Amino acid sequence: MSRQTPAPPVSGSPLWEGTPATSRRLIEAATEAFAEQGYHATTTRDIATRVGMSPAALYVHFPSKVALLAQISRLGHEAAAELVDGAIDSAPEPVAALRAVAARFAAWHAEHHRVARIVQNELAALPEADLHEVMRLRQQIERRVEDQLRAGVAAGVMAVDDPRAVARAVLSLTVDVARWYDPAGRDTPEAIGTLYAELAARMVRADGPAAERAHASAEEPERPSRA
Repeated sequence: MSRQTPAPPVSGSPLWEGTPATSRRLIEAATEAFAEQGYHATTTRDIATRVGMSPAALYVHFPSKVALLAQISRLGHEAAAELVDGAIDSAPEPVAALRAVAARFAAWHAEHHRVARIVQNELAALPEADLHEVMRLRQQIERRVEDQLRAGVAAGVMAVDDPRAVARAVLSLTVDVARWYDPAGRDTPEAIGTLYAELAARMVRADGPAAERAHASAEEPERPSRA
């Protein structure tokens, strides 16, 4: 039997911190394979070979290929939800919170574009229980942004007729960064985050003294963190 030669190690991601070492290597290899080939075109042998393992050895850590996909999707969504919570909790008022969410979320989807593409494009492949958990996390993120929009309207610093629809629009705008982002391009995640923060603020801009003060205080958005 010929000895398998592992592919060059993939770059580590903070998304997988706390995961046992071998499982983490398999998750990273699966992420690379799914991003390059698509979930359905990837085999467990493709994944195992990337880390110098046999398919049988992979099954010691994950019972199936879909279990790997579910883990990637769950951890990715948990990281995104934590990022949104942190952005909102660090902001002094609703406009600043919205800008922080848009900046960090857009930058995150650039930095983690491979993971983001997988979790967005492969939802239909998830088992029902895993899909339910992912949808719960998505709804949690959407509700937090929606709450900031409602607070902004109540404070007179935002003009939003349908907070739920606008929250979804802001998040969809930032999520789409993963679709087109190219690390070799001229746009950095930080620059993208700054642009999207401004776009989000313009979407909800209200008139009047309270709105002017809120938008003026958010002129310099916090630099996106590298979640």
